[in-house]
Amino acid sequence: MKRYILSLMLILFAVSAYSQVEKNEIRKGNKAFEKEKYQESEIEYRKALLKDSLSLIAKYNLANTLYKTDRAPEAERILAPLQDTVSGNEAAPDFYHNLANFYLVQKKYGEAVEAYKNSLRKRPGDMETKTNLAYAQKMLENQQNQDQNQDQNQNNQNQNNQNQDQNQNDQNQDQNDQNKNNPDNDGKQNNDRNDQNNQNNQNNQNDQNGNGKQQSGNEKISPQAAQQMLRAIDEKEKQTQEKVKKEKALLMKSKQKEKNW
Repeated sequence: MKRYILSLMLILFAVSAYSQVEKNEIRKGNKAFEKEKYQESEIEYRKALLKDSLSLIAKYNLANTLYKTDRAPEAERILAPLQDTVSGNEAAPDFYHNLANFYLVQKKYGEAVEAYKNSLRKRPGDMETKTNLAYAQKMLENQQNQDQNQDQNQNNQNQNNQNQDQNQNDQNQDQNDQNKNNPDNDGKQNNDRNDQNNQNNQNNQNDQNGNGKQQSGNEKISPQAAQQMLRAIDEKEKQTQEKVKKEKALLMKSKQKEKNW
């Protein structure tokens, strides 16, 4: 809090040439600010701005009050446009330090780093500003790494999605190619079944015609088989002749008995 009060006093002396009509309200606002009565101090500073809308002190003090009441974005909107006006002022180190705080609480780490550096350019030995700068730089680094990781994760996710789409397209293409090469799979299956049925019917017909052997008059007989058949016929003929001879002999014998008797 000492930084804020010191800044108020420095700016008060630095801009003494400004109109003094708002001094009373600013003084009341400062007293309320020191007592941490920020609502009252805000009212007084706004009264001062009603009397002099260009009052640098009223704007600076109002911005610090808003920051104390957790309204950093509003405080930034009031203070940031004053940088060119304050840059050559002896109160500039505190101005930039406080502006950097407004950025820091909003996680605008890049802007905070630059504001702390501007403060240190005006007052290089300020240890509090150096500490805050180191913290802001670390947070900026973490933020950049996080953003980079998120971008990488998003790229990986996009690549995965593309790979999945490509795989799906490849599968669809393979299926289309297969359909082109086999336009009627069902018909092929039916033909296969018909062929199988025809084969079964043919086998049954062969069985009926003689153990699966096709019967025709055009079969060829080997010489060995022909010889066997001739020998069988000769043997049969011999047997027949012998039988005839025996029957003739019996007949003659019968006749002889008849004769002798």
